[in-house]
Amino acid sequence: MRAHLATLVHEFRQHAAQTAVVSHRGNRSYRTTYGELAQLAGRFAAELERRNIAPGERVLLWGENSAEWIGVFFGCLLRGVIVVPLDAAGTNEFAELVLKDVAPRLLAGDQNLLANLKTDLPQLYLSCLAAHLPTTPLFAISDAVNENIPFQIVFTSGTTAEPRGIVHSHRNVLASLQPIENEMAKYKKYERWVHPLRFLHALPLSHVFGQFMGLWTPALLAAEVHFVDQFEARRMTHLIRRERISVLIAVPRILQLLRAHLLGQFPSLAESLQRTKGLSIWKRWWRFRRIHRTLGLKFWAIISGGATLPAELEAFWNQLGFALIQGYGMTETAALVTLNHPFRIGRGTIGKALPGREVRISNEGEILVRGDILASATWQRGTMRPREGEWLATGDLAAENESGELRFLGRKGDLIVTAAGMNIHPADLEEAISRQPGVRGCAVVPCETASGTEPVAVVLFSGNEEELQAAAVSANRTLADYQQIRRILRWPELQFPYTTTGKLLRRKVTQWACDTLSHQQSSNPSSEDVLINLIAEITGESISGTGDSLRLSEDLHLDSLGRVQLQSELEQRLGLELQDDRIAGMERLGDLRKLLSEESSANLLPLSTAQAIEAKTNASQPQISPLEKPAAAPPHHIYPRWPWSWPVKTIRIVFIELVMRPLTRLLAAPRVIRLRDDLPSGPLLIIANHVTAYDGALVLYALPPALRHRTAIAMSGEMLFDLRRGQNQRNALLNLLSPIGYWLVTAFFNVFPMPQLRGFQQSFEHAGEAMDQGYSVLVFPEGARSPDAKLTPFRSGIGLLTQQSRVPVLPIALAGLGQMKKTGWFRSGHLEIRIGTPILPDQQATPAELTAKLEASVQQLTAK
Repeated sequence: MRAHLATLVHEFRQHAAQTAVVSHRGNRSYRTTYGELAQLAGRFAAELERRNIAPGERVLLWGENSAEWIGVFFGCLLRGVIVVPLDAAGTNEFAELVLKDVAPRLLAGDQNLLANLKTDLPQLYLSCLAAHLPTTPLFAISDAVNENIPFQIVFTSGTTAEPRGIVHSHRNVLASLQPIENEMAKYKKYERWVHPLRFLHALPLSHVFGQFMGLWTPALLAAEVHFVDQFEARRMTHLIRRERISVLIAVPRILQLLRAHLLGQFPSLAESLQRTKGLSIWKRWWRFRRIHRTLGLKFWAIISGGATLPAELEAFWNQLGFALIQGYGMTETAALVTLNHPFRIGRGTIGKALPGREVRISNEGEILVRGDILASATWQRGTMRPREGEWLATGDLAAENESGELRFLGRKGDLIVTAAGMNIHPADLEEAISRQPGVRGCAVVPCETASGTEPVAVVLFSGNEEELQAAAVSANRTLADYQQIRRILRWPELQFPYTTTGKLLRRKVTQWACDTLSHQQSSNPSSEDVLINLIAEITGESISGTGDSLRLSEDLHLDSLGRVQLQSELEQRLGLELQDDRIAGMERLGDLRKLLSEESSANLLPLSTAQAIEAKTNASQPQISPLEKPAAAPPHHIYPRWPWSWPVKTIRIVFIELVMRPLTRLLAAPRVIRLRDDLPSGPLLIIANHVTAYDGALVLYALPPALRHRTAIAMSGEMLFDLRRGQNQRNALLNLLSPIGYWLVTAFFNVFPMPQLRGFQQSFEHAGEAMDQGYSVLVFPEGARSPDAKLTPFRSGIGLLTQQSRVPVLPIALAGLGQMKKTGWFRSGHLEIRIGTPILPDQQATPAELTAKLEASVQQLTAK
């Protein structure tokens, strides 16, 4: 067995040149090698030493998954400092309770999270972590580090009462890691044929299962771990295919959303699944080869954890020919108790107990665990308290089959674990509801829905149905997003059932509530409203009623992940581009319909079939510029990567230097004015006013060689489509020649489509990929040529692109083109190309604020 977890930093250094982490944020992908990860850990360890933070003292870590998060974590491991990781989805109130209890010496995390804490403690933001750390790493492991010392305190999400943390030692994790490492050794000779393994990781690193698959296991295989900031099905399927992901690590809720997306994308899939029962895995793989091509041929497995996996969802992925692996663990066990073997999966089970721990089932069916995996202490009220008892009663129920595998049966206690892997304490929700007028009693119980386990509030209530629903809305305002009450039922009797000793018969309440919900969900929807049907696809439930007063959370049962998926489907099916926070903050169906009406300039009417969506998107719409949110479905666009290849790049450089620039100098004789000579290294977002068809060439002419040789230009998608298809030109000869023009302009100017009508976000993703390849991107934010050469308002899309790209913006003004159009081009002396000062985007600003700022910068340049 390893001496301690800090030895994994040695693996980082051994695999130094290989990619360790890829963080997908906005439209960009940020790659970190194992060597860079080791450097981050060593430099953070040096920072701890500089601040005299001693072994056993605490560092609070609160942020989204990232390479910097991992660097902070392992830096603490090297110095024996205890990490207190918090879920980025947690509330500010809970974080302050933990902060007060653990008294950390230092806070590290995302700026938007730490900035709201009421504390004077020193803070380090992950976004600029490297700039504030010592340059020389400290890889020496503190003498205090050994397998028995604690390395983290995990406060499980949920309760708003006094927090209680689970203290993990190195031995707790190593007891699970060592048997897996031993088993991996048997297959390493085969792994090299598919190396590197790539994990798409959709669990928070503050979660012990997320840590196991994101911190401990990857280094053993030199695997890549990919993090995403948006759990949206279309984007995740795109990443799985593009990045050649091998394994998806996710909670059941995400698997449910991916299933809904695939069923919507392949209408005959559900029927095909019914005809494939009993087929071998190879025949299933062949039958569903289109699905495998959609997800990429390297993708083969899903690891589900954090919550109970519904049998129907497991069957769906198994029937498609994917390996779906389940395990079981909890915070107190520092991760895994049981695990299915990837090549010997017991369907419907959570696997067998791993070596090094004892598992038995009590007479009541409860899982009992003993061994080195058990946390030996808890943290509460500022002190570490030893755990009592040799066996841990998990509170989970299971049955063992003949093969020794366990089948999970549910929770014994009151804690509710949702399909998103979040822990919900019923007492918190009951307290919030009980404060509402008219509520005489409340019991929150778990019920299985199409989306997985969810909390259901059952109340004794004095009032009508409208007042009951208003009480739920009011209670939700005091609860975190993951605690939201989306289902509330009125208990049919005057009192809840109690035992003779006055204890609530919660099981009886649960059975009634779940039976009632099951009856409601099985009823047929009374509407053919396409929007209602789309929501039903996402939630997996039938919906009765179509009124605008229906609430998205409480009536339609859309959680935060469901809202993200709804936005994606609306964008794809209705040709809309919606700002990220528009649907997130909506309460009622009528608000959503109003938004869609405003965005598409047409009312969303009740439709009888899915084909009506196409009728709507093909309806006539006003012309919209490339950076305006689209309103109708355009042709299929191709986003080429071949112009980035070195042969085409070489030809392009020769063309620019020997043909384009001499011609521009001869014909226009432009004067280039630079407000500063030094420009930031790395990709830039270049913006300019738009007057003529030659503006792209003029901007390239003015840029420094290193920049103009690596610039991609956004061009009207519809124009490129017409060129490629040889249509809509001025005459038949031009139609015949235009495909040649398409290939030449794409090769010589590295253009890509930015459609006027649809595919807005896809063009942004391509721009992000270009930046990841080291290219700057030139965009004309006005969206169309100005007929009088005066600057027209920028489209709001440029603010969103700036926010997603997170690169400096270089404003450029083409001055004098209006005069040249009147007097002639040839060496008129009117043309000035003014290059402004790069603007660093404010990540806290809204897209509208960024758009206004960028427009003002170009306006200022044109006025000089």
